[in-house]
Amino acid sequence: MKPLKVGILGAGGFARAFTPLFKAHPQVRAVSLAELIPERLREEAALAGVTETHGSLDELLASDCDAVAIFTQRGLHAPQAIAALKAGKHVYSAVPAGTNVEELVELVDTVRRTGLIYMLGETSYYYPSTLFCREMWRQGKFGRFVYGEGEYMHDMSHGFYQAYQHSGGPDWKRTAGVPPMLYPTHTVSMIVSVTGARLTRVSCLGQVDRSGDGVFGKGLNPWDNAFSNETALFRTSDGGSARINEFRRVGHWGGRSVRLSLFGTEGCFEEQPEGEVWVNRDREVTPLGELLRCVPFAESDRKAAGEPKDSTQHDFYSGMAPVHPIWRLPRELVNRPSGHHGSHHFLADDFVRACTTGALPPNHVWAAARYNLPGIVAHESAKREGELLAVPDLGDPPEGAAMLEDILAALSPATPSWSLPRPATTGQPWW
Repeated sequence: MKPLKVGILGAGGFARAFTPLFKAHPQVRAVSLAELIPERLREEAALAGVTETHGSLDELLASDCDAVAIFTQRGLHAPQAIAALKAGKHVYSAVPAGTNVEELVELVDTVRRTGLIYMLGETSYYYPSTLFCREMWRQGKFGRFVYGEGEYMHDMSHGFYQAYQHSGGPDWKRTAGVPPMLYPTHTVSMIVSVTGARLTRVSCLGQVDRSGDGVFGKGLNPWDNAFSNETALFRTSDGGSARINEFRRVGHWGGRSVRLSLFGTEGCFEEQPEGEVWVNRDREVTPLGELLRCVPFAESDRKAAGEPKDSTQHDFYSGMAPVHPIWRLPRELVNRPSGHHGSHHFLADDFVRACTTGALPPNHVWAAARYNLPGIVAHESAKREGELLAVPDLGDPPEGAAMLEDILAALSPATPSWSLPRPATTGQPWW
């Protein structure tokens, strides 16, 4: 396997969390950094210890990098990914993959035509709650899928203002007004990646913003979007239903803004800000807090890793939970800070392994489309006051394509390294 050279596009806080992981990976031979703002490029390159820098995407694509990792403004991801693929580079993209149907269609077509690796860096795929539910689903513990909930409750005042100001410059409010449902991958992926079913139809309602801060409102952003909160109800291809909440004005904070609940005919998982629980038809109630809780990193370790002084990226620096499959990681990554509930290490490793083996990562472009398209159509439904609309599907990977999950499964222990805790209680019928 030929070692990889990775070009990081965008020198922001999110890239800062991933650059050390790519640098440390044993199958990465070099890392470069590209950024339009010269001062930011110099500062971040010095902080990361990167010596090769580029002042634009075009410069980066003209270099000898094998892959491009995109950490730019969300509306730029699809066009930049398509350009990189056409230039012969593998692509890792921060979420979302795209913000309209047309660019997602072009992205899928470009991947299919070039045969290169595209991977969406969806953090929720490796959240402890999602890992737990995928294993329970694999064991048949849920039974038949009934209903799922994905929620991303992130008030604008909880770091979003600072993030948009950093990336958007003087006109940051225009990009900050993005419709919430155009950023649906955290919530949708948690359900879709567990059950394997698609979201096929949707009715969505939006809530018009009343804050008066100039972010959401008619004429205030490129989408002419007034909704700061959106709620969508989906039909799933396996006959169930799912509710997705994308909230940007909500008085909620519990350290867990992205939450999953999944209900089946035999067992159910529910997640709240400070606790998770598994329940089943035998009336057993099993608290999962210790199994799913990520080990925190000390403040000194976070600062040494480059955490900003205002701690707006506090979530970018944490350890992992017992449920995480640490056995599959290169030892060079294990003791480094991860983030987004332990997901960063696994995303970086997935991408490098995919590029060096040619096997498709779990969050390949066809999965990315199934994470993104439901939200795009949901927002259109909200603009029509809840009209029921069909969600298009862009198909599956080519038949016979090698899958990274199959390679990892062959290397994995026969059983998970963790076990379900003993039930705390067994409920009694009320009748």
